[in-house]
Amino acid sequence: MARSAKTSSGTLKTAFKYVLAAALLGLVGLAIAVGVAVSQLPDYEELTERDNLGQMIRVRAADGTVLVSMGPNLGRWLAYDQIPPTMKSAMIAVEDKRFRGHIGVDPIGMARSFKVRVQSGSWRQGGSTITQQLARNIFLTNSRTFGRKVKEGVLALALERKFTKNQILELYLNRVYFGGGAYGIDAASRTFFGHGAERLSLGEAAVIAGLVKAPSNYSPTADVEAARGRAGVVLNSMVQNGFLSAGAASRVDPATIRVQPATKQNSARYFTDWALPQLDTLIDETSEPIDVWTTLDVRMQAAADRAINANVPAGAQGALVALDRDGAVRAMIGGRDYVDSIYNRATQAERQPGSAFKLFVYLAALEAGMKPTDTIVDEPFEIDGWSPRNSTRTHLGPVSLREAFSRSINTISAKIGAQLGFGTIADMAHRFGISGQISTYPSMVLGTSDVRLIDMTRAFASVSNRGVSVMPYAIRKVVTNEGRLLYQHDRSEGRVLVAPWVAAGMTDLLQSAVLSGTGRAANIGRPVAGKTGTTSSNKDGWFIGFSSGITTGVWMGKDNARPIPGLQGGTAPARAFADFMRVAVANRPVEQFETEVPLPDWQLEPDEESWGTPYEYDGGPLVDENGNPIAAAPTDPLAPVPAQPGQGPPDQTELDRIFNSPLPQREQRPPPPPPAQKQPPRSDEPADPLEPRPETPQQ
Repeated sequence: MARSAKTSSGTLKTAFKYVLAAALLGLVGLAIAVGVAVSQLPDYEELTERDNLGQMIRVRAADGTVLVSMGPNLGRWLAYDQIPPTMKSAMIAVEDKRFRGHIGVDPIGMARSFKVRVQSGSWRQGGSTITQQLARNIFLTNSRTFGRKVKEGVLALALERKFTKNQILELYLNRVYFGGGAYGIDAASRTFFGHGAERLSLGEAAVIAGLVKAPSNYSPTADVEAARGRAGVVLNSMVQNGFLSAGAASRVDPATIRVQPATKQNSARYFTDWALPQLDTLIDETSEPIDVWTTLDVRMQAAADRAINANVPAGAQGALVALDRDGAVRAMIGGRDYVDSIYNRATQAERQPGSAFKLFVYLAALEAGMKPTDTIVDEPFEIDGWSPRNSTRTHLGPVSLREAFSRSINTISAKIGAQLGFGTIADMAHRFGISGQISTYPSMVLGTSDVRLIDMTRAFASVSNRGVSVMPYAIRKVVTNEGRLLYQHDRSEGRVLVAPWVAAGMTDLLQSAVLSGTGRAANIGRPVAGKTGTTSSNKDGWFIGFSSGITTGVWMGKDNARPIPGLQGGTAPARAFADFMRVAVANRPVEQFETEVPLPDWQLEPDEESWGTPYEYDGGPLVDENGNPIAAAPTDPLAPVPAQPGQGPPDQTELDRIFNSPLPQREQRPPPPPPAQKQPPRSDEPADPLEPRPETPQQ
């Protein structure tokens, strides 16, 4: 019996010796592992670099509103002394209350976590210290394995040996993830409260400290009530652990903590997706966080979104681009809903512009010496086997260029093209920024070549700019998180595309289209100049125009180019233009168009020089159909001409001599029989959006 007890005692002693030896070996091994880890740890300055997290790009509207944040949001790095004491206390209280006393790992916290694991059957309570979390954040992954926990513990011990407690807390508060793309307390403060972390209140610090446990569950922008409730838990923990008095905690009402709402990123994403790739050509490659300040006007963007969605026909898409007089893009809509379709129809889609393309036809005519009051006969004719057809199926006889443009008469455009050369018109379109290939078949004058909305809008903006080119741009400046300027837009002088009097004459025509022609629905109670466009079978509807320095282009149609009954440029697109422009120019002064730019002396005909001031007829000034005084002799065949010899305006014989075209009395002619057609045009334009559209196939 005694021998058995002696044997058992010896076995226990032997086992204890082995356990003690193993523990000593484990401690030696741990010490060696920690020593090796300490020697391999980066310097403190290296750990303050967060380039490995990726680059943060914050895109701002013209007024500073954040449109979208891309990549990790890092904020400013705050030194330990810059961090509010309440932020430090809140984080220690809720995450690691014995932070100042342990050696990197907390045996008490580990034991408590193990006890909960045994009782519940799963890991419900973490035992990781702030130092362990920092080690995992910098060097490891979030995998739940025993091996990872061992490495985490070793690294935590090493961090405590190499750095001070204050340095570890500074690293932690500047690197930990708080949700919403925000890394560090400064980024979290700016994301959720709109200001830097150095200004955090006690309640705001409690909200941020409460996010570490579950950023997605307690995010203020996702569930503000959950975030406020978690802040209450943090405040109670601060009181229990002696970081805050009960009276101070009671004065904080989590319900009053104001959270900055998350920025909606729907329609503005069309703009940011178009703008951001331009950074490659504007700044050198950098990994530091940057703020990209853009030209987008938040108020105009919202108005554009409403205008498109309120007017686009069911089942169709719509796009809008608005340019300021210097080319700044103030609004961009690429489709009805970015979430449903990221395809940007304002900058990527190429569609037929219909009669909106006549801008280039008439620019070429004016540059060739024609005037808005010059007359051409609207009549059936054929060119290279093609016979242009008006949407009304009628012909008006002699009409002025102004009336032909405002009514969008196809035969007049075709005659101009035949007279000047279709290549001349294509060159004019290229000159004004149309980048695609343009057909030189006769039907091209009716807009049968595919174009982009932003290019067409740019062309109209250049007319508004007195014939000087306008280049659309989106980025005003780029600055680093520290405020260092990387790029600033330099407004350079544009290239002269046409002479000022050509642009003035074109503005005259564009204004007449809104006052009395196909674009009447675009009238907004102040001077507007613009043009409609409708393609064959109503597949595309356009309206592009300008007023008070803003040029806006609108397109509507289906992505599959299917017909849309009732879609014409003068209906839904013109109405969307008007809805948007009423908001866009509301705070701008009314600007009258300059349509009477004088020709240089070398282009004035002797008769024009001698006529001098405006004439009077029947006791009043002679005006055109828009009510504008005519400063030179009347040339419209419909204007009454006094038959007085000698002084006064020229008679019909003199007008015939000037324009070399006898002008018979206008008559309404029946539609001619359909001619043989070799190359039918693919576009047409209704003369009046209020008239019923014929059901016969268009040419």
